[in-house]
Amino acid sequence: MTRFDTVIRGGTVATAADVFRADIGIRDGVIAAIADRLGDAERVIDATGRLVLPGGIDAHVHIDQVQAPGLASAGARMADGFLSGTRSAAFGGTTCTLSFAVQHRGASLRAAVEDYHRRAEGNAFLDYSFHLVLADPRPEVLGQELPALIARGHRSLKVYMTYEAMRLSDTQILDVLEVARDQRAVVLVHAENHEIIGWLADRLERRGQTAPRFHATSRPLPVEREATHRALTLGEIAGVPLVIVHVSGAEPLEEIRRARARGVTVIAETCPQYLTLTEQDLDQPDMLGAKVMCSPPPRDTASQAACWRGIEDGTFDLFNSDHAPYRLDGEGKLRAGPNAPFRKVSNGVPGLATRLPILFSEGVVAGRISLPRFVALTAANNAAIYALDRKGRIAVGADADIAIWDPERRVTITNDLLHHEVDYTPWEGMVVTGWPERVLSRGEMIVEQGELRARPGRGRFIEQSVSSAFGPRSWS
Repeated sequence: MTRFDTVIRGGTVATAADVFRADIGIRDGVIAAIADRLGDAERVIDATGRLVLPGGIDAHVHIDQVQAPGLASAGARMADGFLSGTRSAAFGGTTCTLSFAVQHRGASLRAAVEDYHRRAEGNAFLDYSFHLVLADPRPEVLGQELPALIARGHRSLKVYMTYEAMRLSDTQILDVLEVARDQRAVVLVHAENHEIIGWLADRLERRGQTAPRFHATSRPLPVEREATHRALTLGEIAGVPLVIVHVSGAEPLEEIRRARARGVTVIAETCPQYLTLTEQDLDQPDMLGAKVMCSPPPRDTASQAACWRGIEDGTFDLFNSDHAPYRLDGEGKLRAGPNAPFRKVSNGVPGLATRLPILFSEGVVAGRISLPRFVALTAANNAAIYALDRKGRIAVGADADIAIWDPERRVTITNDLLHHEVDYTPWEGMVVTGWPERVLSRGEMIVEQGELRARPGRGRFIEQSVSSAFGPRSWS
């Protein structure tokens, strides 16, 4: 009998703390040994000249999400369900996703979560967990449903400060935060000032300025800055850790730094679109600018530089995709018509498969960040903050979720490489250096040299334990 099911031999291993040469032995889907030289196994993977990294965790993913009535996206079909979404993630080196189980107003949160479990089971290629989205925090939801769901391992919640069908008042947010504090659940916040957005959008519409580029005009940085300040104040009053998601520029980043200086526990996330796209990408003919409409919108080169500084100096803890897969057609972004005003265009960009290659190329290869910092931003910190105890690490006892990268491979991004169901990528034609060539999930080969090796439905729901954000800071 061989000692291991699989040995990954001769690669350069990277964790959030170190880079070293080692062999990795896998048994029963778990990392069983890390050593200079391990013996034979049923399968030996030669990783000479390759990087051996923890599989990525993408903790901001919208897949198979039912849209609330009243949203611009209401009735629009998300192109990716769990089958195509997790397939695309795997090809990009990601091995675990966290998406959103959304409660709509008047509906049961528990029923929304049960429905979302049904959508994932039998379809997901990868392990997954959920964030709960509260749009209607009625007393019975906060007093009964939410505590019961948290006890079952759903320990991250999301609240919105904008979108008419989703936003909560400050009082409602405080009510949610109080339950989260008492039950020790971490809270994600979409921070944009709804009233200012509506005021600006009304005036733009009256002037006939409804093309996609005016989406950015309706959501300037102060909209995000004010809401970030307000969210952090609410979190400070309630005494609960907050994750400020998809931060897009210097002004909200400064609010985050100031809150931390006061001792507030705040976690900051950014996404590829804020490092590589600008509002000029929305100014294209024939509604093509709708491809990059997301909220907050891409901004300017100064905002890109500010986000890179936040990546480099440690202000950002997380780098996730905010994958929102709408096709550019009448079932997706343009459901309201081929020349729909920006307020009626579904928001979001696809990015599950491109997240890691973009940060590796523009961050590690370009010399902006170290390899351990890359691992921290894309895997280890998500595992720590969202309490996925056996994920995001190369360590004995961790799940053998591993991506083996060719660090020198140059790839021109094209939509057909990404294995999603969206009909475009915002990064078409971008050349990146570094690409995952083999991806393992719990020791099983999922992707190998551009071929899918797994069966749908093998992914498992992962319960979250108590977030490390409730104790001394333990992430990089």
